[in-house]
Amino acid sequence: MIKPPIEELLENSPGRFALVITSARRAKDINSYFNQLGEGIGAYTPPQVQSLSRKPLTVAFEEIASGKVEVSEKE
Repeated sequence: MIKPPIEELLENSPGRFALVITSARRAKDINSYFNQLGEGIGAYTPPQVQSLSRKPLTVAFEEIASGKVEVSEKE
């Protein structure tokens, strides 16, 4: 089960494709942030929400659902 539900995420996005692209890019940034910890000042933004999940994609979904990350069609 995906939390938050996909239906809730689609309410905050213009379409499925934009949601997939945005969440994948944000999950990659979150993963890179955790990988560079301990190496000094990093270039990646830390997670914007408190999450019990350790999976970057779930954290990205939670950020989108809370409105911390905006989904747009523009690249």
